[in-house]
Amino acid sequence: MASICTPTAFLSTTNSSFFSKQKLITTKKNENFMTWKNNEVTRKKKIGGGLVNLRASVTELAPKSLTRQVADRYRQGMDIDGGTGYRQIFVVRQFEVGADKNATIECILNQLQETAINHLRVSGVVGEEFGVSPGMLKHNLIWIVSKLTLEIDDYPCWDDVLEVDTWLRPYGKIGVQKDWTIRNLITGKVHARARSFCMMMNEKTRRLSKIPEEVRDEISQIFHENKDTKPFTIEKMDKLIDFKYKKGNLKPKRSDLDMNKHVNNVKYANWMLEAIPEQVSKDYQLSAITLEYKRECGVSETIQSLCQPDKDNEMLEGDNSIHSSLKFTHLLEVEGIEKNEETIRGRTTWKRRNT
Repeated sequence: MASICTPTAFLSTTNSSFFSKQKLITTKKNENFMTWKNNEVTRKKKIGGGLVNLRASVTELAPKSLTRQVADRYRQGMDIDGGTGYRQIFVVRQFEVGADKNATIECILNQLQETAINHLRVSGVVGEEFGVSPGMLKHNLIWIVSKLTLEIDDYPCWDDVLEVDTWLRPYGKIGVQKDWTIRNLITGKVHARARSFCMMMNEKTRRLSKIPEEVRDEISQIFHENKDTKPFTIEKMDKLIDFKYKKGNLKPKRSDLDMNKHVNNVKYANWMLEAIPEQVSKDYQLSAITLEYKRECGVSETIQSLCQPDKDNEMLEGDNSIHSSLKFTHLLEVEGIEKNEETIRGRTTWKRRNT
């Protein structure tokens, strides 16, 4: 299949022509430029009058390999920070943007998830299973996200080329902390940052589990203890009791299940936003979202999405022009015969769109 020629054609991914020899495409803007040549990736960034070169030879990653790779030409990713971090390259495609040509929240969350999984694969921690190491497979363990927060400073647009960096750190004895930065590859501008806390669950019993020492030894090789990242403020969320907006009868589809047989994390975020009033989504843009996962949602269950605006910025009927930003508290509940069970607590912040 022939590659489509676009301004980002240097990222075309046909196996035979990817990173072909003698092909050089250089893009320079704001003193940042990338050179792709002779099966090498060289990033040069001007710092204090000098040039710092970060180079990684591009090698092929065998699908079932458990050996560390410097880079993966098929997934357009590479090790950073001496192998403890990982960088993935993405192009924002036309079916990942909304009517405003900005990347959707679903697109951004999927990029985070894809980068996290490929980090484990390229580092040699996991093999063919979905983010599962040999020790985890032995103990029937899978990863689950307990909390996720995403802050968006500026939305990437259609055809933007992004680099998503990620790092992993220990989080007590029961989990790990994952950090991401989404940056424009051409300009170096930071679009968004995210952080999640993950724990392990027994796939058979569906109960949380401590991380066995065998598994901790496997994943500790890529722990980044000293990465200097901008601090996050993740507030504790109480259960929503009173609500102003509701969207019910939301049902997961079989296509919403991931390889661990539970509803994909991205789907919960979409359900949360379903309760936001149409006027808010028209006049405002989501700038921050936090999800706190309480329980799984089964494929046969029905969800209702509830949300309540903060009292100090509750919209006036027919007029929200006085607010530069709005905040909402969210709750996703599984509808039950006798009572509903909470599955997600959430918070969102919305900033007025530029007109």
